[in-house]
Amino acid sequence: MREFLVEITTTIPVGTPQEEVDRRRAAEAARARDLAATGHLARLWRPVGELRSIGVWRGDDEEDLRATVLDTLPLSPWMTFVITPLESHPNDPGRNDGSA
Repeated sequence: MREFLVEITTTIPVGTPQEEVDRRRAAEAARARDLAATGHLARLWRPVGELRSIGVWRGDDEEDLRATVLDTLPLSPWMTFVITPLESHPNDPGRNDGSA
């Protein structure tokens, strides 16, 4: 699987009942746990004071990432995604491909 940096901004539509927001957020947490367990969600951060997230996600390619991972998130209809494919940097201290 390839890795992608994904910036996610969630915008809740005006007038959405709080119960619907709470229901989707709970489902979102459960789905994130499932995606982490299957290796599709590697890391996830929220910039301090912001209502967006930045994460390292995995998929076979960008189309697979969108269709089988990001579009399955319960909040995805309210989300915008900026997806950047990643590759290992030669100076990455966490590089595990055997090259130096």
